[in-house]
Amino acid sequence: MGEIANAGKYLTFSLGEEEYGIGILKVKEIIGMMPITPVPQTPRFVKGVINLRGKVIPVVDLRLKFSMPPVDYTERTCIIVVEIKGASGSLLMGCVVDSVSEVLNIKAEEIEASPAFGTRVHTDYILGMAKMEGRVKILLDIDKVLTTEEMDTLISAA
Repeated sequence: MGEIANAGKYLTFSLGEEEYGIGILKVKEIIGMMPITPVPQTPRFVKGVINLRGKVIPVVDLRLKFSMPPVDYTERTCIIVVEIKGASGSLLMGCVVDSVSEVLNIKAEEIEASPAFGTRVHTDYILGMAKMEGRVKILLDIDKVLTTEEMDTLISAA
């Protein structure tokens, strides 16, 4: 997948000091925090499930998924509902983020390939790095943020 293919509109959000982007076509909606029902025996980053207009949707905390320290949720914390494609079809999933920033139109020339961190660092889910206004935004391939096993856990949770 070349850099040109990654150009386009991204919903940007923050986790701590870092800025991330998800392709806008993957985003179904953004909702405020709501009660999350915990599901036993799921990985720590799986917060549980929510009932969104009668649909049960698994929710993951991206901070925990990316091994960042947990923080208390605030009025800026929200859930980005994304549609991810896995081996068994597509699945709606909620991603808890610290705050949503804006939708940016990112041009191909603003995107660089992900740096190589060596073989032990798993960066398959990074589409690239967007350099904008002196900051770097990490563009996520949300379909690849969860491994196949983690996807299966989410599907069984929902």
